[in-house]
Amino acid sequence: MYVLGQGIKNIWRNKFFSLASIATMAACIFLFGIIFSLVINFQEMVKEAESGVTITVFFDEGISDEQIEEIGTLIAARAEVSHIEYVSAEDALQQYIEEYMDGSEEAAAGLAEDNPLADSANFEIYMNDISMQSDLASYIEGIDGVRKVNQSVVAANILSDFNSLVGYVSAAIIIILIGVAIFLISNTVATGITVRSEEIGIMKLIGATDLFVKGPFIIEGILIGLVGSAIPLVILYAMYSRISSYISNNFEFLANILTFLPSSTVFMYLVPIGLLLGVGIGYLGSSFTVRRHLDV
Repeated sequence: MYVLGQGIKNIWRNKFFSLASIATMAACIFLFGIIFSLVINFQEMVKEAESGVTITVFFDEGISDEQIEEIGTLIAARAEVSHIEYVSAEDALQQYIEEYMDGSEEAAAGLAEDNPLADSANFEIYMNDISMQSDLASYIEGIDGVRKVNQSVVAANILSDFNSLVGYVSAAIIIILIGVAIFLISNTVATGITVRSEEIGIMKLIGATDLFVKGPFIIEGILIGLVGSAIPLVILYAMYSRISSYISNNFEFLANILTFLPSSTVFMYLVPIGLLLGVGIGYLGSSFTVRRHLDV
């Protein structure tokens, strides 16, 4: 309790530096929260786009239903496969009529007896990880009874590259923010050590342990990190629903391509990550500074 009390007193003694550190921490966590919210929504958007990208597998002419079922079993066993849909020749014809002939009943009746797509039965394969599309296509091409495999190479590459780009940019920004926050907390703690240098010397002379001397400064850093991360999380929670609703209602072109995740989903991850990040930055900043400035 003494160590905790001294840590709180340190914050009050250096209130201007502490406020500056809390404000900087809040700004960093606020920006981190914005980036996190954007990234998790973009990843969900990419995931939805990936779910619509399929590999189409066509079979050899005259293949039996049993062979088709065996091929489906082999493909479904692959870890990267989410699910498979079988499209019969009749289904393929119906899709063609609806897409190119506006669903004309006369066209359907005329083609029903002599289906030009008789050999167009296929599997449409949906994947868990689109980056594995090429490997899966190569595997399927080697299966007996498979005539042709169509894959969306361009779409897969674009989505994979976009995912990687978002990840790299986000990581770089977050690292910079963390560095700035650690620097300011270190300066705040260093100021506290300078102000209490005489008191610390006396404590060491009368036998105070290393932990007893270091404790208040580490507590100070942790409290600064905790307060500095809690404030922006509350603000972000209040803003997220309003902003997402505003964008969806006023920017139709964005609403068509981006569906915002509910705030409960986003903050279920953001709150613990933000608080842990704040406490961790506070601990690291104060711990490194104490080791550098105190010979204990």
